[in-house]
Amino acid sequence: MAAEIPIARTAQPYRYERRELVEPDWTRFPGWRNVTPEEWSSAQWQRAHCVKSLKQLHEVLGSMAPPEFYDDVAQDQQRFATMSMLLPPQMLNTFLPHEASWPTSKILTDPVRRYMLPMASDRHPVWPSHPMASRDSLHEHDMWVAEGLTHRYPTKVLAELVPTCPQYCGHCTRMDLVGTSTPTVTKLRLAGKPADRYDAMLAYLRSNPGVRDVVVSGGDVANVPWKQLESFLTRLLEIDSIKDVRLATKALMGLPQHWLQKDVLEGVERVARQARRQGVSLAVHTHVNTVNSVTPLVAQAARALLEAGVRDVRNQGVLMRGVNDSPEALLDLSFALLDEAMITPYYFYMCDMIPASEHWRVSLSHAQELQHAIMGYLPGFATPRIVCDVPLVGKRWVHQAHTYDQVHGISTWTKNYRTSIEAADEEAITREHPYYDPIDTLPESGQQWWAAQIDSGRAS
Repeated sequence: MAAEIPIARTAQPYRYERRELVEPDWTRFPGWRNVTPEEWSSAQWQRAHCVKSLKQLHEVLGSMAPPEFYDDVAQDQQRFATMSMLLPPQMLNTFLPHEASWPTSKILTDPVRRYMLPMASDRHPVWPSHPMASRDSLHEHDMWVAEGLTHRYPTKVLAELVPTCPQYCGHCTRMDLVGTSTPTVTKLRLAGKPADRYDAMLAYLRSNPGVRDVVVSGGDVANVPWKQLESFLTRLLEIDSIKDVRLATKALMGLPQHWLQKDVLEGVERVARQARRQGVSLAVHTHVNTVNSVTPLVAQAARALLEAGVRDVRNQGVLMRGVNDSPEALLDLSFALLDEAMITPYYFYMCDMIPASEHWRVSLSHAQELQHAIMGYLPGFATPRIVCDVPLVGKRWVHQAHTYDQVHGISTWTKNYRTSIEAADEEAITREHPYYDPIDTLPESGQQWWAAQIDSGRAS
């Protein structure tokens, strides 16, 4: 008689269960009822049919959504939005993916809608913005060593090639520069021509061999014409000191059709081959925040990039209230990325302190609890680190706070290096830098303290 195979029955706080990916049916939308699979798979069709206005949104959704939904979005666009509306069909199709109609209760809680199409009713009525929030909260612009090139860490730089994306996210940390202006935010503009800016970036890197790691971003590299992007990458790879190149693209999730184009994949293969010859690690970093966004097309695009020769595809999500701020949401997403798309869960950043972001941000203590809760389920190399990107410090694991006053929601942080604007600052490494919890998450005494600070003019 065959030995009975034991079945693990231990109850766990989280139960792993593999789920098959499904592409939501786009024909459920009145405006896309006659869209063919061939059209849907076309990057050109996707870009041409992005939703950029309330009028276009209504043309797609029609009566699926109630009138108050459109009014709520309109209010947000006028009063709060830091990013203009730009939704590729692929992205919009993951809103309420299994619903033929959109009742208000489900619209309010849908995780993709909540961060990609903000409504005025989402914003906190008392604290829509933290009094210490700022447009360029990470001071990236202050650290430009050439236009669009931020030298923030000793051995790493960020190259912003383009100030646009295929989709605009309300929580964008670069809301100061990326996208078109909104009624509340007049955007900065890159002054130089792309060719001149790229030349200046490469010249800086050639003259600074201490830099070995370049994040090529924007905006989104999917909005750089491929020939232009390949030319930049080819010249970048010719610099001997460069050993890591990371391409940052949320379009892998929002517009995977772009990365499945034959000419783009052939170009990626050429660049990957050159990188391998020169001993450079070429990776793609994407930005997926909820499991609803991981569809078969996203998995296909990620696998195609790996087959083209990139070393790894990694995910850098943003931790947001009402989107992914539970252990179940983070683990469901991480397992879907890892098991179905071969995307490595890498980071979850706490939402940065930009204006009108308080309803998304979580407290440091909650982030610490989440990091504890997700440990032990995923492989070590694929267990995402939850990090706080502290202004003038950089990313720090959430447990690295030097001090933490949970009543007033103020943590302090130190660092072990100088940024490019601190060369002569003798106290840069010993100075404590503050970070602030959302005020509405504080105890009543903490909220009253902040109200008093504002009334007295001490919080600004």
